[in-house]
Parts: sequence; C-alpha cells; structure tokens
Amino acid sequence: MAAGASGGGVGRGAAGGCRLLVLLLLWRAAAPLGGMLYPRESPSRERKELGGLWSFRADVSPGRDAGFVHRWYRQPLRETGPVIDMPVPASFNDITQDPSLENYIGWVWYEKEVLLPLRWLQDDLNTRVVLRFGSAHYYSIVWVNGVQVVEHEGGHLPFEADISSVVQRSPGIPCRITVALNNTLTPHTLPPGSIQYMNDETRYPKNYFVQNIRFDFFNYAGIHRPVVLYTTPSVYIDDITVTTTSSEHVAMVQYKVSVVGSTLYSLSLSLRDQDGKVVATGDGTTGELKVLNPNLWWPYLMHENPGYRYSLEVKMQAQANGVLLEDMYTLPVGIRTVHVTSTQFLINGRPFYFHGVNKHEDADIRGKGLDWPLVAKDFNLLQWLGANSFRTSHYPYAEEIMDLCDANGIVVIDECPAVGIKMPESFGNKSLQQHLVVMEELIRRDKNRPSVVMWSVANEPASELPPAAYYFKTVIAHTKALDPSRPVTFVTDANYALDRGAPYVDVICVNSYFSWYHDPGHLEVIPLQLTTQFENWYKTYQKPIIQSEYGADSVPGLHSDPPLMFSEEYQKAMLKEYHSIFDKKRKEYLIGELIWNFADFMTNQGTTRVLGNKKGIFTRQRQPKSAAFVLRERYWKIANESSCLPPIIKSHTLFLK
Repeated sequence: MAAGASGGGVGRGAAGGCRLLVLLLLWRAAAPLGGMLYPRESPSRERKELGGLWSFRADVSPGRDAGFVHRWYRQPLRETGPVIDMPVPASFNDITQDPSLENYIGWVWYEKEVLLPLRWLQDDLNTRVVLRFGSAHYYSIVWVNGVQVVEHEGGHLPFEADISSVVQRSPGIPCRITVALNNTLTPHTLPPGSIQYMNDETRYPKNYFVQNIRFDFFNYAGIHRPVVLYTTPSVYIDDITVTTTSSEHVAMVQYKVSVVGSTLYSLSLSLRDQDGKVVATGDGTTGELKVLNPNLWWPYLMHENPGYRYSLEVKMQAQANGVLLEDMYTLPVGIRTVHVTSTQFLINGRPFYFHGVNKHEDADIRGKGLDWPLVAKDFNLLQWLGANSFRTSHYPYAEEIMDLCDANGIVVIDECPAVGIKMPESFGNKSLQQHLVVMEELIRRDKNRPSVVMWSVANEPASELPPAAYYFKTVIAHTKALDPSRPVTFVTDANYALDRGAPYVDVICVNSYFSWYHDPGHLEVIPLQLTTQFENWYKTYQKPIIQSEYGADSVPGLHSDPPLMFSEEYQKAMLKEYHSIFDKKRKEYLIGELIWNFADFMTNQGTTRVLGNKKGIFTRQRQPKSAAFVLRERYWKIANESSCLPPIIKSHTLFLK
C-alpha cells in the first residue's frame, strides 16, 4: 500500500550531494532497443551464473563522487580502499551491522572477477558474449575490464550488454565486472522521490540530507536479481512475439521473430505439446500456427489442468564469415484469450474472478533479493490459500517468479514502478518520458506470458491533479499501442468524481481502507461506505471493478475481544465486513478482490510503523495469522463454485499440486 507516507534514508553529503544528482541527470538511459529474451540454454547458447559473493564498497565521500573522480572502475576495487563481501542477488541494506549502510543514499560499487571458457573467446568472429542483469536498483553503470559497456535507469527490469569485443581481446585473464549503483530518487525517477537538505545547523550536522519518498515500503537497493553471462552466435534470434486466439476446437498462434547480425538467414518453427509431440510447424519471420484441439492455459482452480504451456522451438540458420551458424531458442507459450466487458473479466471466454493477494519482494536479511526458498514457500502458501492471482505491487517482479506464475496458472496484474506519483512536477514531460520507456521495457520483457492478463501503469497517483489527465491518457495509449492484446488499468485511491485518469482505463482498480485510515476502529461504517464506493464508481464509468487493496494491520499474537485495532481479531473482523459486500457486488460488476497484504514487509521507520507494515495475513517469516484462515476458507469456497475442481480441503496442511 502506498498511503502517501514519507520517510527518509539518512546520509551526509557536502555540496557534492548536488553533484550526485547531476551525475544522474548526465547518465540518462535511452529507450530500449531490440529484444530481451530470458537467457535459456540451448544447443547454440550457454549460460554462466555470476551469483555469490561480490566485492562491495559504498562511496562515503562528502559528494558521493570519489569513485568517479578516482576512476575506481580502472582497477580492482580492493585496490581503491576497503571492500566487504556482498551477496548477489540481495539488497545491501540489511547485510551488515553498519547503520549507515542500512539507510545509505548515493553510489555504491560492486565488483566480480570471473574466468570465461576459452571456447567463448577463441571464435571471436562467430560467438557473442552477453552480460545480463535481472535488475539493480536504481541507476546502474557497468564496466568490463575498465570499459563502460552499459548504463540503465530503473530498479526492476533487466538490462544487458554485448561484451564480446571487450573480453575476446584478452583471453585467459579474469573478466572484471564493475558496477556503480545509485539509489537516489528524484521527482522524475520511477518511483519518484526527493532529496531534502536540513539546513538548520543547530539541529542537524552540516550538509545533512534525507531521501523523501511517498510510498510505504522500504527503498531497498542493490543487485536484486541474477547476473548471468550467456552466449549466442554472432547472428542470433533477438526477439520473439507471440499472441494467441482460440475457438472451441482450433487455436491460432501468431508469431513474429527478429534476427540480428545478418539479413541472410532462414527460420523454422515447431510447436510442441508437453509430451514433446509437434502439433504445428511454420517458417519465416512472421506467421500463424494452427493448433487443433488445443490445451488452453487456464488459471489455477479454474481448470483441472491449469498453467498448460506449449514449447515454441525457433531455429535459425545463417551464413556469416564463410561459416554456417545456427541458433535455437525455445519459448514457453500458453494459449489463452482475455476480454473485458462492462461487468466481467473473461479468460478463454469464461468469467474470471480475481481472488488473490498483493505482494512485495521483501524478506528478512536479503531485502528484495531473489531467494529461491522464499519463492517456493510463497507459491506453496498461495496454493494453500486458494489464491488464483496477485498484483505485482508496486513494481515488476523477478522473471523467475513470473515463470512460476505461468507454470502454475497464477494470474498476474503486472504493475510498473509508478508508485508515489504525488508531486505536480512528477507529471511533467521529463517524468512522462521515463514512464513511457519503463512501459516499453516491461512489455518487452513480459509480453509473451500467459499469466499476465492486464498491465497496471501506476499505483495511487495524485490522479485528481489537472496534469494527470494528459499524463495517463498518454501512458495508457502508449501501453495499448505496444500491446493491443491486454487491458490496461491503474490503481486509484482518488475520489471517483475527481479522478482524471479513470476515463482511460479498461478496469477500475480501487484501494480503500474503511475503518482503518478512515474512521479508525469503526467497523460498523464499512458496509455503507464500501457499498457507496462501488455504486459511485460503477455509475460513473460503467466498467468492471476490482477491490485492489483493503486490509488492516495486526500484530501477531496480539488479541482483543471485542476487536481492537492491531489485534488479530480486528483484522479478521474487517475482512468479514468487506467480504459481505463483495459477495453482493460480485453478482453485478465486482470482478476481483486482492487483500493487502500477503505478508508483513519492511517500511521506513515512523510513528505508525513498528518494524514495518503489519497488514500481512502472513508474518514476514511466512507464518499464518488468524486472517489467513478466514481468507483461505473464503477463497476455496469461491473456487469450488466451479465444477472442475477438487473438493475443498479442510486440513491446514500445505499441499503441492
């Protein structure tokens, strides 16, 4: 939830703190070009993981600019001064006992030395070596052996660089990868923020500043997702775009393939089912594959075989430098359709009701770093809960998580990092341009995922402000132009009569916290206020509605009868009040409910936060509160309204499909 909270990470800078911001403005990322296929091994491609311990150093110089002044990237980082071990992927904030690193704002430096296989380096004309980051928060500059290879703005999407020419000139010596990473947020970043200098020297040290944010989760920073090296031939499959349509007995898979490195090549495509049987073939860069009696991709608990995916094998042959080159890439493909009416959300022509959660990439110690045990636990809990969906609040989640959504039939509302857009200056052309680039990067990454059924372009912006109309009209039109196959929304907490962005969305997503942020402690007002909310929104826009956030904080083990705020009983009681109205409105135009939140998560320190936000139905350590059982009983009851499902499981034991 982004409730307009503000907080700060504390730092100390000199006048050079302004130089820190100037550096960010000088190194603006360009709009993405080409594809961003997930690096998969194949007969023509190899992959090397670079996770583990990296060397790390925070730039604590007054201006946070010593690393650039002294060119730390030109030598091993350990030769520039003290370094520590830092795990990758992970946030750096909670790894050490250093409180200044917990709230550090500015440039930090990472380094990893790795030996590359000689076979990657010897065939320099025909082998391409690529360095790829799943994500790093927020602004990244990368060098290899002292040569800058890429820079990227944005903390939740992948970026990569072709480093062939750098590494192939020095075979046999370690490849030194250096990353400078800055977590400063400005009014024009996504998400936005601001640096505030505290100039009263009777209260604050000289040049003391804080990072202000307008979102209610901790601004973790670091290399959060896997770093890999992978290879392709010098002529290679750069991008694949797939869309699907289906009727009762026939499906069509439309494809578009781009090849880089030559104009002289041939392409062949085979679509295989899960038994490995070829069900359709094609050739050329664009075309259509006809699939008879298809297995459709269905959401979890909507079909006895959810998450069915075919494998699209794309093979390329090309002549280059007198050699026949071959490249092969296999893309998982789910066949499904999405359609929105004035009262329903249809998947494969059948009404779909979102009964799910909002999440965060957040856990003890690793912060927002990808952690496989945590991911596996979360998916077990989602299945136990009977949740069929989640929103990637409030930023795109790791590709590895999205893969599991595809495979398990978990439906996703895919949200970009536009959270906390509250200041008028964050609606200007500079912010708008960055927002458009982010949507391009997000759609480029996730366009082929069957689990992604809707794009969300923002969470709780100040959409009542006059510039919001043009801003969201432009962002939504741009998103639809990039991907006409999916509906688009943003999540609002504005007044229905004042929201200037709502006319442009396909689905109304509304957040409300009756008896919590409004009329705190008064559960009795929920039925009237929630009913009025739904009726006002639907009467005004005639579009289906999702209750995209609702909930209450509860401290695990804190009990009160009658229910009082922050007790487990109050959280349960609030949910039941909301659910009674949901049950009435889902017979009309309510198409979903997403609890805030799946699990407790860290926030900035503040007088309303005790070690983070406690609105989770699970603790931060993934243990259930009382509300989890209330929600589980409800979700399984809703799911069992379909005849294709197993009977509801009464046991509290976790289960796997």
